[in-house]
Amino acid sequence: MFDKLLYIETFGCQMNVNDSERIVSMLADLGYAPTNEAAAADMILLNTCSVRGGAEEKVYRRLANLRIYKRDGKQQIIAVGGCVAQQEGEELLRKLPYLDLVIGTHNLHLLPDMVRCAERGERRSETSFIDNEQRLDLFPSIKGESRLSRFVTVMQGCDNFCSYCIVPYVRGREISRRSADILAEVRQLADEGVREVILLGQNVNSYGLKSADEPSFAGLIRQVAEVAGIERVRFTTSHPKDMSDELIACFADVPKLSGQIHLPAQSGSDAVLKLMGRGYTRDSYLDRVRKLKAIRPDLVFTGDIIVGFPGETDADFEQTLSLMEEVRYIDLFSFVYSPRPGTKAAELNDDLTKAVKMARLDRLMELQRRHTREICHTYVGSVMSVLVEGEGRLVGQVSGKADNGRIVNFTGDCSLIGTFVNVTITKAYPNSLLGELSN
Repeated sequence: MFDKLLYIETFGCQMNVNDSERIVSMLADLGYAPTNEAAAADMILLNTCSVRGGAEEKVYRRLANLRIYKRDGKQQIIAVGGCVAQQEGEELLRKLPYLDLVIGTHNLHLLPDMVRCAERGERRSETSFIDNEQRLDLFPSIKGESRLSRFVTVMQGCDNFCSYCIVPYVRGREISRRSADILAEVRQLADEGVREVILLGQNVNSYGLKSADEPSFAGLIRQVAEVAGIERVRFTTSHPKDMSDELIACFADVPKLSGQIHLPAQSGSDAVLKLMGRGYTRDSYLDRVRKLKAIRPDLVFTGDIIVGFPGETDADFEQTLSLMEEVRYIDLFSFVYSPRPGTKAAELNDDLTKAVKMARLDRLMELQRRHTREICHTYVGSVMSVLVEGEGRLVGQVSGKADNGRIVNFTGDCSLIGTFVNVTITKAYPNSLLGELSN
């Protein structure tokens, strides 16, 4: 019985999106139903990101705005989770007297008890790390939500310690879930009507490397693809240094594996990649890309690029643009470098002006817009298999994802939701495709 409302804002990566889904599931047992209206909520939770300075600043601005919900005798519980919570801990409670709860990235299992405390007027912070297998046993599940596509977390944390990245400090070291638990979850999802699973982790292709008793990530993909009812498998995020030939081969002989891969390069310059501590070179990255394209010519790439890293010269930046010209990402997440506390890169001499960084970002984004337009234009006239997931933006339309991850809208009846259909693409937009149901 729901008698309270929960409002969640999620910042950052897909891991946070997945954690927010778990929070909704856990708090349903306490009588909380999700709402899109913060003002109406009994509890407001910000699930935060601190990977970039801009994301963290956005969280603090949003928290400042939440003070209005503690005025005039209102009793809303205000909570912060995710990476900012892990990074700041009890300091957040000290800085923000109107904040009730701070919950770190390893402590979601404690949230129901913490909420009960907050309902009694107690303020709490829980940000301890659990860097052993107990963390997996405490991993909260998602109940009572039926969707056609669902995340399945296969590992947590990261051991790479890239010089710019705060993830190992706020998410902990790599721990892989037991394959038996993953497969049991996938089978349950399939029984509930899920048709697509997205295998999730900070570095999914390092799955199982610490345990001789578990399959490699390629082996796990093959097992997941064999689950009856699952028709499409995706994964994110991949580290290029762990993109093995065995994993590349999956794109040739696992038909259910999606034709889109997220493979962050971060830079096209060997000098910058070395400063970043990425563990690969420009040539080795491009070798992985060429092998993937050779084995599956229709595969599309998405990626991440950091612009203006300390020491990046004009020549380094040109190397990044030339790498983009060869890879031709369909989508790219690009950012101006921002130093993160405690990372090695924060100690480097960041002598580039903001104007130079922004000019480089503008050039990069314009190049990416051109690549996106050109790639999407090639789809016009082609036939794509689409998993229909819901109604489209316009009356009489339905919408779904193609194998390459693009959203496709087309005229169709809602009875198609939950099925795979063939759609002829008639028009391409930057973020979606328009089509007609094929005979």
